[in-house]
Amino acid sequence: MTSQTEQERREAGQGVAAAAIDLRGVEKTFYSKAETFSAVRSLDLAIQDGEFFSLLGPSGCGKTTTLRMIAGFEEPTAGEILLHGQNMVGVPPYKRDVNTVFQSYALFPHMTVAENVSFGLERKRVDKQEIRQRVGEMLEIVGLGERGDRRPQQLSGGQQQRVALARALVNRPRALLLDEPLAALDLKLRQAMQVELKRIQREVGITFVFVTHDQGEALTMSDRLVVMNGGLLEQVGTPHELYERPATRFVAGFLGTSNIMEGKVTGVDRGIAVIDAGADGRVLVPTDRSAVGDRIAVSVRPEKIVLSRDEPAADDERCAVTGTVAEMVYLGTSNTYEVRLNGGEMLTVLEQNHSTSESTAQRGDTVWLTWRPQHSLQLVDEPAAATEGGAADDAG
Repeated sequence: MTSQTEQERREAGQGVAAAAIDLRGVEKTFYSKAETFSAVRSLDLAIQDGEFFSLLGPSGCGKTTTLRMIAGFEEPTAGEILLHGQNMVGVPPYKRDVNTVFQSYALFPHMTVAENVSFGLERKRVDKQEIRQRVGEMLEIVGLGERGDRRPQQLSGGQQQRVALARALVNRPRALLLDEPLAALDLKLRQAMQVELKRIQREVGITFVFVTHDQGEALTMSDRLVVMNGGLLEQVGTPHELYERPATRFVAGFLGTSNIMEGKVTGVDRGIAVIDAGADGRVLVPTDRSAVGDRIAVSVRPEKIVLSRDEPAADDERCAVTGTVAEMVYLGTSNTYEVRLNGGEMLTVLEQNHSTSESTAQRGDTVWLTWRPQHSLQLVDEPAAATEGGAADDAG
């Protein structure tokens, strides 16, 4: 589904002009004798000029297929792919003003770093003086200004990745496509390169489209991102929007840790629904689409919950449920609790150790969990990217 704001821009004649990459009704189906597989279904997505945009989702969700269609390595079964207003369907990859960086950096081992970076420019017969200037500038941007005469095997994994980036960027594409380029790096280096990638993107000022299954990468680097599932767009928006206001059950469960509860609506008052949580509790959730008797799913993040041994006061307007600590894990900066509610549901609670290293409760203790009603989010089961930021590999 196309987001409402995006559709309004298009109707005003602004959508195509503003978008660096515009996917309209894009579908991709793979056919074989054994089966027909829909990798991408009815995808509408506009990526703005200069954005760092991430395609996020599990293996098989369609994110890599989408990237390959933008690059021209796969042709869509239906729909249009516009790059800066020009439909690229049927246009070969080498005629599209985009470059791609893959998981495998594919550097030439017999060439120096500078020769690897200049390879594309030499193929285009760019003037030699300009080649030297552009290669030198790009190596400085990626932090390899003094390593131009080294061979790839003399570099670390992170440095090799920077060479691959420089080789792609030196051609001055209007968009850079990155297919999980950090996957082969160890955790510490991967985290450092997330910051470096964002810095490089800001400095060169072009559109980056980044494919990943790692939610931390997407949250760290993206201006906006889309969560995909089963070939469909689940939700699109800023990292803050998607984390704080997940639209669907899938987004809530995939992006970070989320507690999901189900219950029957027992009352609705001024846009706040009361969910049956047993005689000892109350769960309140803002809603504009539920009535008494409806059964709904509610999400609350572990860090929004306050754990206490004391029962809240009768006039306390927060959500409140009670249960027993099933597990407690000390993580240094925080404690994680698994609390089994009286109704059988298991909730996860994250407690920061900001004032004391002593845990609030131990395994077997009876505790109360409270949180503000605005942190209760009503979820839907179907992809709902009807509004941007809101309710909105293999073949993946």
